[in-house]
Amino acid sequence: MKLQHIQIQTNDLSKTIAFYTQTLGFQIIENNSTSVSFQIGSSILKFIENKNFDSIYHFAFNIPNNKLDEAIKWCDNKIDLIRIEDEKIITRFENWNANAVYFYDNNGNLLEFIARHDLDNSETKSFDIKSILNISEIGIVYEKPLELGQDLINKHQLSFFSKNVNSEVFAAIGDDEGLLIIVKPNRNWYPTQTPSESNNTEIRLENNNKITELIF
Repeated sequence: MKLQHIQIQTNDLSKTIAFYTQTLGFQIIENNSTSVSFQIGSSILKFIENKNFDSIYHFAFNIPNNKLDEAIKWCDNKIDLIRIEDEKIITRFENWNANAVYFYDNNGNLLEFIARHDLDNSETKSFDIKSILNISEIGIVYEKPLELGQDLINKHQLSFFSKNVNSEVFAAIGDDEGLLIIVKPNRNWYPTQTPSESNNTEIRLENNNKITELIF
């Protein structure tokens, strides 16, 4: 499953543009007085300005499976990676066969670089912003994650993520290339103490050559 296009909100468009272009180095592909879109590998990330917005999102970027250490060095002098237990910065997801690091953008959104070792996407060139492959996860907050997941499966021929232990508080739809992460409200976004909230999110995804548009 591929996440082609994600639309979310920001309460400060100019600072969002500055962070994603100057700090991270993504290219703008569309920009006007109320929105901006960035090319994120094969995906597009669009922010809509809402001055009254006061919440956060969680989303992740796939990077080559052999480049997490280089990505960490690349983050030096750009962003502060979040330290977790024992002051380490790398989270190892054994069931998912993946390693990840986390950081915040200017909006307080929780972002993630994740290297998934079951994907054949290793690279030889040095890590830079062009090494980011796509948006690999977007968080969706819903009171009944399993119910929503099953509804998406029934309506859009999707599937639960086979590597995840899906539950009433956390469910994942998709595969290593793209995941919808569905959590209950007020569940803290790992590895922070920030509770999840339901926010307007629009998603265009491709699965088995079928395009699906979702609005939450």
